[in-house]
Amino acid sequence: MKAENTNDLKRNPSTNDLRGAVRFPLHLHVDLHEKAEGESAETQDISAGGVLIHCGVDYPVGSTIQFSIAMPAQTMGAEKDVMVDCVGRVVRCAPAGNRIAVGAIIDEYRINR
Repeated sequence: MKAENTNDLKRNPSTNDLRGAVRFPLHLHVDLHEKAEGESAETQDISAGGVLIHCGVDYPVGSTIQFSIAMPAQTMGAEKDVMVDCVGRVVRCAPAGNRIAVGAIIDEYRINR
């Protein structure tokens, strides 16, 4: 099966595009857990039900991914950054330059203040 280029999906939104929520182009630090611990990662965009993460790990579609997103204090109205711990399912992986674009549906999340 051919991996789709994330830029192709943006240019041709009808290509396997089942998104039902508005995406926000937020570039936030992500801590990947388990096999990618210590891996540098960043969100490309976030929606109510999912996230697109750029990282160096190729996850199998359908696999579970655990990660934490650092939400900036000023955005959250907090004194310090707020960590959101998430559990999701990988719905796609595609090369993105020298990184991997991992699209995941967020199944569970917990806010840590």
